[in-house]
Amino acid sequence: MAEGVKLFGALLSPFVYRVIWALKLKATPYEFIEEDLTNKSPLLLKYNPVHKKIPVLLHGDKPVCESMIIVEYIDEMWPQNPLLPNDPYERALARFWVKFAEDKVQRADIIIHFMIHTIYYKTGLVKLNFLWYSI
Repeated sequence: MAEGVKLFGALLSPFVYRVIWALKLKATPYEFIEEDLTNKSPLLLKYNPVHKKIPVLLHGDKPVCESMIIVEYIDEMWPQNPLLPNDPYERALARFWVKFAEDKVQRADIIIHFMIHTIYYKTGLVKLNFLWYSI
């Protein structure tokens, strides 16, 4: 059932790790395809033409985009080892904390990008390409 699972991502992205962890918790085999985010592959652009970002899960010929949507898909597709509690209130609490953590990571990413832009434009320093990634 896990045949043909591929994950397009970059190992610097916490959103990619969210999907990797879900796949590992489900014991779902997958192929990881490392993306160069400064030169996105035609496959990434094909499978995520709207946002053109990682992660993208490809299951057979069906692409799934956005990390939380991918995690929900994984949880529904492979029901062994559920990722969320059975109790609706406990599931709501888990989703709250995921959203809380996601907001913190996104704010930190914005601050890092702002700092790099400021340093680059004020000092003329060379860009740190490994930090210029879209998550």
